[in-house]
Amino acid sequence: MSLTNQTPESQVQSLFKRVAANYDQMNNLISLGTHKHWRKVAMARLAIKPGSFVLDLCCGTGDWTIALAKAVGPSGQVVGLDFSREMLSVAKKKVASAGLNDRVTLVQGDAMALPYANNHFDVITIGFGLRNVPDANQVLREMYRVVRPGGQVASLETSQPTHPVVKLGWKIYFKLIPMMTKLAVHNYQDYVYLEQTAANFVNAKQLAAMYAKAGFNRIAYQTFDMGAAAFHSARKPYTQS
Repeated sequence: MSLTNQTPESQVQSLFKRVAANYDQMNNLISLGTHKHWRKVAMARLAIKPGSFVLDLCCGTGDWTIALAKAVGPSGQVVGLDFSREMLSVAKKKVASAGLNDRVTLVQGDAMALPYANNHFDVITIGFGLRNVPDANQVLREMYRVVRPGGQVASLETSQPTHPVVKLGWKIYFKLIPMMTKLAVHNYQDYVYLEQTAANFVNAKQLAAMYAKAGFNRIAYQTFDMGAAAFHSARKPYTQS
């Protein structure tokens, strides 16, 4: 199916509508299951306390939303926001199956124009979403706006290996991904697009600089699998310039 003659936003929205049913299966295949370990490390690094109010952006099928909901406990609340109705439909079933309807709210919305007041959330996360939005810097600015002073933001994202040999291997592997998906779920072109967004996204150091540009401080990051992915965390200063 062609992605031409559409705006970038509608291209991505129609893509995720098509891949929603197979998204979890393909995530496991593409990352060889390592994305679960990445998320575990991310959760250990986050300061999630019982009773926290958390926003999970580009929540997709809800895996990180569910992990966050377990961490905030019955006294906390997690909002999972995504622009794809189909992805949220999968997430809704998973949240219900996990028995977490009491503390999870799923919202269809735009990460670049969040429908929330300033200083609204204790923690904001975004998993594998920054590379698929039209303007990642705008999303970071919105995260800065709606997190409270002293609050934490974090992202998990594919990254760019810096070692030349690893970089070459990573490039070859990503070229194989569309073929893998064609065999597994008979979907080639959509995963060509997703491969390209991962290949063209910034490296971990560059993303840290984008956090700083958005106004955050206490920026830290950790890379996984020789730079294949990165976890970033930062804080909104109490005193803002």
